[in-house]
Amino acid sequence: MQANTPTTLMDAMTLYRDSINSGDGYESITRELHRFSQWCGSERELAELSPVLISEYAEQIGGNGTAPQAAQRLQAVRGFLSYARKKRMISENLTQHVRIPKRKIGARAREGDTPDQVQLTPAGHARLIKQLQELKAERAPMAGQIQKAAADKDVKENAPLEAAREQLGLVESRIRNLESSLNAAIIIDPSNAASGIVRLGSKVSVKDLNSDREAVYTVVDKTEGNPSEGKISDVSPLGKVLIQKKQGQEVEVQTPRGKTRYLITKVST
Repeated sequence: MQANTPTTLMDAMTLYRDSINSGDGYESITRELHRFSQWCGSERELAELSPVLISEYAEQIGGNGTAPQAAQRLQAVRGFLSYARKKRMISENLTQHVRIPKRKIGARAREGDTPDQVQLTPAGHARLIKQLQELKAERAPMAGQIQKAAADKDVKENAPLEAAREQLGLVESRIRNLESSLNAAIIIDPSNAASGIVRLGSKVSVKDLNSDREAVYTVVDKTEGNPSEGKISDVSPLGKVLIQKKQGQEVEVQTPRGKTRYLITKVST
């Protein structure tokens, strides 16, 4: 990123709001972006926005594909992400993950269906458990807010009640997703991986052959990806090409700024 480029979601959204006209649905766009930032966390680093996070939000808003005004609501988020990428605040095209799930009305998972397996490092597994516990702890206070807002019969359009119910719905959705991931989780032991080969959980040292800069990353599942902590997912541009490669190999990564070649200097657990 260039100097003075915003790094947090709040700062980036402020620039985006300043860039659009006061008309053209400005108020509704601002409202939807506020909901999105509340869900993600306004102080979240832009580098932490991932396809999984965006898809999860879109699924919550889109529901079963028939949620009213879902497309309009998600368009506000799509516009922001497009702007952020154009301004090189984010490197990945996240707009492609802002889509309403295509589901049949009334379609439900059949009893006995098994969710896709998720491979987690021990640290990642512990982190998801902690997130789940924190979200469950939020439910009781939210229920109290809903009860308090519902008691206010003087409000013609009970906005606080609507907001409280929506926030609780988002929390419940994240709880379900976390529980699903944990139920399908396989905890990996990187020490069992073949020596010198990049697997999930491997710590990889790479050298940028264009700039001679070196960096160390841990390759993790998409649910654990956190670039600010040096954790890149196996579906990220770099993580995808590193998997199954060996120490001493060169890899080429396609980025928004062009192709970059890396030398894998070390693979460890």
